[in-house]
Amino acid sequence: MGINIGSQQDTGTEMSESESTSQYEENSLSLTGSVAMGTGVMIGAGIFALTGQVAEQAGGLFPLAFLAAAIVAGFSSYSYVKMAQKYPSAGGIGMFLMKAYGKGTVTAGMALLMYFSMVINESLVARTFGTYSLQLMNVEDTAFWTPALGVGLLIVVFLINIMSTSFIGKFSLVTAAIKIGGILIFAGAGLYVSGLSFESIGVNERTSGTSFLSATALALLAYKGFTTITNSGSEIKEPTKNIGRSIIWSLSICLIIYLLVALAVSGNLSVSQIIEHRDYALSKAAEPAFGQWGRYFTVGLAVIATISGLLASTFAVSRMLAMLSEMKLVPHKHFGMPGDMQQHTLVYTIVIAIALTIFFDLGRIASLGAIFYLVMDVAIHWGVLRHLKEDVKANTAILVTAIALDIVILGAFVWMKASSDMLVIWVSIVGFILIFAGERWFLARVDDSDDEHQHNDQQKKQHAT
Repeated sequence: MGINIGSQQDTGTEMSESESTSQYEENSLSLTGSVAMGTGVMIGAGIFALTGQVAEQAGGLFPLAFLAAAIVAGFSSYSYVKMAQKYPSAGGIGMFLMKAYGKGTVTAGMALLMYFSMVINESLVARTFGTYSLQLMNVEDTAFWTPALGVGLLIVVFLINIMSTSFIGKFSLVTAAIKIGGILIFAGAGLYVSGLSFESIGVNERTSGTSFLSATALALLAYKGFTTITNSGSEIKEPTKNIGRSIIWSLSICLIIYLLVALAVSGNLSVSQIIEHRDYALSKAAEPAFGQWGRYFTVGLAVIATISGLLASTFAVSRMLAMLSEMKLVPHKHFGMPGDMQQHTLVYTIVIAIALTIFFDLGRIASLGAIFYLVMDVAIHWGVLRHLKEDVKANTAILVTAIALDIVILGAFVWMKASSDMLVIWVSIVGFILIFAGERWFLARVDDSDDEHQHNDQQKKQHAT
């Protein structure tokens, strides 16, 4: 089986796209709803889970790491906006890769990297929910209860996601308003109490060029939720116009919120304190402004943020996998389960997220997600630059800049992890091998099966004549 790297799309695939998108609730997400979904995923997985992790690597420059990550995300979003405007689809990134590389191992493997990076993100959010929730409980065995609470939330999210996409959009809108308002209150109070003194910000013994770039790669996870908007392209009203707007608004809102929160945290905690309480840094930073009530306040916000983030993410990711299955890019087996394919992919997504939540801590989950996402992101930009630049009317300089930024921060991140936690590197390598070798084997079987069906059809026609 050869790898097709052309930009063509055969008639059968186009038919599959048309048939499969009809299964989704078209025009069920408004511009406001899609922005709420994007911000819901980003804020749910972002500032609560990653503030301490980013500070651990960037030191006193961690607020600037969030700013640098926003710049990288802005360049990255360019390809997605251009592709989504041209090819709105429930398959999102899977369909984009198909357009760029054709049906082959590259398309299937990179699409699965994106899928797994988003499932990894769900487990990150689930563990964040458990970590913050335990701040209200007098529990000593946090090693058990943190993943246990995360698993419980994933099960609840699974049950809610059986409902319609319009419900998810409305729920995301309400919770996005609550948590954005609450986080702004936290940031405003924190900045006021700090007296706008940011002594923690600056270069310290933890800061280096490599560590800052590595921290930027982690902080990028706080923004990559914008891709869930492209995965729901066929559900968004007026997708040609609103997908780009949704992504730009979501990124802009999150950048403002992340910077305000990072400044508030740095104004109330030293870098060493942020790192010490890295899994729940916002809860600790709220105490100078709100006292003991600060813990209840931030935990409440974290619970709302993580629930809405998981709902929005699971909604989009399961649909992406369903589309990949319908495109015959990934294998699908129902295992005797009732319901349609999308409900089956919802089960697969939740089961994988549960396994990751149980076996990996926050730091390693975030690291795996960053590596998978950045590799896939480079493939998206290269596909647009090499095969679709004219079709989508993309700017070469922006595409080259996006690729360069991704490669630089990925290289720095891998270098840092190779020095401190080789398990992350080995798990990533094994994941790449399993995904691409498995896809090559699966697609070879699919191609052989299709050839056999075509041969049998020809024989039947000859026999009939």
